[in-house]
Amino acid sequence: MEHWSIDDYKEFTNGSKKKSKYRSYKVSIDGHRFDSQKEADYYCELKLKLKANEIKGFCLQPTFILAPGLKYKADFIVFHNDNTNEIIDVKGFKTKEYIAKKKVFEDKFNLKITEI
Repeated sequence: MEHWSIDDYKEFTNGSKKKSKYRSYKVSIDGHRFDSQKEADYYCELKLKLKANEIKGFCLQPTFILAPGLKYKADFIVFHNDNTNEIIDVKGFKTKEYIAKKKVFEDKFNLKITEI
């Protein structure tokens, strides 16, 4: 449990932090910056799976070229023990841009994106 000083509490209630558009805040773990706590939690889950030899490995934020000037950055690629790969996108909110890029990605690469 975290304990705040009176000054910390005053700063928090003062609203000095800018609110996120989608109510998520960037989180740093192991020197990696994640767009949300949910994404950071999934990273920690993957680390545990790797340590337990439940997966072969994973890659953070791989970028795919969809067309000249159009890129899609997934949150993770997970390399499973059965030699399959899984593209993971941790979503709290699906933007129109994401939905469009997902469709282009899945059509171009004939792969499905797993949303967490």
